[in-house]
Amino acid sequence: MNKDTKHIINEPQVLETAVETVEEEEKLFNSLRASDWDEFIGQEKIKESLHIAITAAKKRGEAMEHTLLYGPPGLGKTTLAHLIAKGMGSNIRVTSGPAIERAGDLAAILTSLEPHDILFIDEIHRLSKVVEETLYPAMEDFALDMVIGKGPSARTLRLELPQITIIGATTRIGMVSSPLRDRFGVIHRLSFYTPEELSQIIKRAAKKLKVPIDQEEVTQLSKRARGTPRIALKLLKRVRDVTEVHGQGKVTKELLSQTLDLLEVDPLGLDDSDRRLLLTIIDKFNGGPVGIETLAATISEDIGTIEEVIEPYLMQVGFLKRTSRGRVVTESAYLHLGKPAPSLTEQKSLFEK
Repeated sequence: MNKDTKHIINEPQVLETAVETVEEEEKLFNSLRASDWDEFIGQEKIKESLHIAITAAKKRGEAMEHTLLYGPPGLGKTTLAHLIAKGMGSNIRVTSGPAIERAGDLAAILTSLEPHDILFIDEIHRLSKVVEETLYPAMEDFALDMVIGKGPSARTLRLELPQITIIGATTRIGMVSSPLRDRFGVIHRLSFYTPEELSQIIKRAAKKLKVPIDQEEVTQLSKRARGTPRIALKLLKRVRDVTEVHGQGKVTKELLSQTLDLLEVDPLGLDDSDRRLLLTIIDKFNGGPVGIETLAATISEDIGTIEEVIEPYLMQVGFLKRTSRGRVVTESAYLHLGKPAPSLTEQKSLFEK
């Protein structure tokens, strides 16, 4: 058996292992997801607003208003959708924009729902135009317009739907069309979490995972979590793995430092992708401005990944600016990366080019 044949035989095994790892990761986050409102930490104003909307809907005996949640990934949009369903005492059906390929797929889902049920559509900005237009009457009139037949004999049949709630989630609110956005009665933007809020999330998760960890290590993790609970939980899981392999069952300062060095996460939470983007702008484009298409091609990264995953936190900490002419690295980023910052005269000349 030659080397190539061995590779072909082992490839499905590798793929299966990768899928199992993703599934295990998803199960972990599901087990650590807040199961009631008291467990959900942060986003206090949003929680209060949703409580009012849920209570009012229950008093009227109606379905809750359609709700749109937006913000960077990993901030709790899916968890909030499940908590809304629990608060309403309703079932929730979960899908995503790319998964609903045809209007018939959406119709099949909608007709299977019971009164006051919730349909959660993640990445709602990726719905096709045809599917989106099918959703309009379902949201406004609780009805479904179906076209039967083709050509001159075609006719429209309206099916009545029960009162349901559509909850949409998106990381790119600008890509949600105005007609769709206007049909949501409740719209909320989720913001990044404070280190104190992340500390509470990490401590609660560590207790569930039975990982002994002191406050000092919790604080260090919270500072490196980029204001995002999902990243905080991922870091905690990696620390747990290193502790189980090299430690004595407890997270120590040395084990935490070893894990973060392994993951290449610096004290502000920047990882290799963040530093690569900033250093590319500094070294190859003199700090900017540089267009997003040029930047994406230079670092071999998808534009969507840059805009949705990398840039939001870099702008949050003040390391990157979006201007009409492109992306610009700030003086703070130069200092953090140990690079000499350009003088004011040099910066002016760059913008004048």
